[in-house]
Amino acid sequence: MIPRLISRKLKKLIGQYPVVAITGPRQSGKTTLVKNVFPQRPYLTLEDPDIREFAIEDPRGFLSANPDGAILDEVQRVPDLFSYIQTRVDESGKEGHYILTGSFNFSLMEGISQSLAGRVGLLNLLPFSFVELDQANRLPGSLEDLLFTGSYPRIYDKKIPAHEWYANYVTTYLERDVRSIKNITDLDAFQRFLKMCAARSGQVLNLSSLGDDCGITHNTAKSWLSVLQTSFIVFLLKPHHKNFNKRLIKSSKLYFYDTGLLSCLLGIASPKNLSTHAFRGPVFETWAVSELLKGRMNRGLKENLYFWRDNSGHEIDCIIEKGDRLLPLEIKSGKTINLDFFKGLKYWSKISKTEGEEAYLVYGGSMDQKRKYGNVLGWKSFAERIPLID
Repeated sequence: MIPRLISRKLKKLIGQYPVVAITGPRQSGKTTLVKNVFPQRPYLTLEDPDIREFAIEDPRGFLSANPDGAILDEVQRVPDLFSYIQTRVDESGKEGHYILTGSFNFSLMEGISQSLAGRVGLLNLLPFSFVELDQANRLPGSLEDLLFTGSYPRIYDKKIPAHEWYANYVTTYLERDVRSIKNITDLDAFQRFLKMCAARSGQVLNLSSLGDDCGITHNTAKSWLSVLQTSFIVFLLKPHHKNFNKRLIKSSKLYFYDTGLLSCLLGIASPKNLSTHAFRGPVFETWAVSELLKGRMNRGLKENLYFWRDNSGHEIDCIIEKGDRLLPLEIKSGKTINLDFFKGLKYWSKISKTEGEEAYLVYGGSMDQKRKYGNVLGWKSFAERIPLID
């Protein structure tokens, strides 16, 4: 097993809460994580029809079979179980009683909010971060290889070709999670929507335009986007409110969590194809922002990431909110530093009246530099320094 950085936070929470819940996309490694961190705990998956039937028909008996607690995988498959878990942990009064995992975030969070509020420590497990792969000596050979391969554990564990695995993953996701949502019946239309979202990763979201391009209404696009969010396919980066007397846009930017999945949906055929592809920039930007997000989630911290854009088109790709300080970060996929890369940071320095000590430019090259308007970091240096930056 490739060690997961989130393990440290998981071990801490188990001593603070009667229930710990771990959510994340399918195949992100949740089951492997909890089995590795707590090898002596009984493990029960509600995916198993026999176990699920036991939990549905006799929830009290099901929980009593393991009086000292257990790992309950895909617990959202039996929603009524949450209330019985609440009663049991309240009676026991002990911490670390149950560890719950689930892939479809909406179902799991609904059960937690209704029955386990205040009793549960929450963690989100995403696919491997750069640091996890680096520490395990499993990094792909180049930036293009990394972006194309993505970060899902099974690709590295079973050495499955990335394009093959992601194609099957999309089909499984559509057939399993999406079909379970009653108001989504046209899976072909939803798959088109998913691909249109991929073509907008790194862009400001316009739901009306997205809906029009897919032949669906604004409200349908909004509903389908929420499905992608709750199943950890995409996330929204909100605009920061600091205006410096400028008029700001209010829409969020859309990003995918994983660049391998994004590359598959964009029809990128190989790492070599990615190196010259028109979407190389958005794919690299998606990777950089998702790495920042993984850095926070792996430490159990709340999101502190935004972007900034005024109505004149001036923009900072990512704003890191660090207490009362705002750290601007520009993301450029080019491997050679260009003076135009500093345009956004230069403007930010002017309107914020700040120097470049806490401004950053990450790019697709390897040489680190210290410039007037910011610290230039190659993609590897950036990924290694994320805990220091955010």
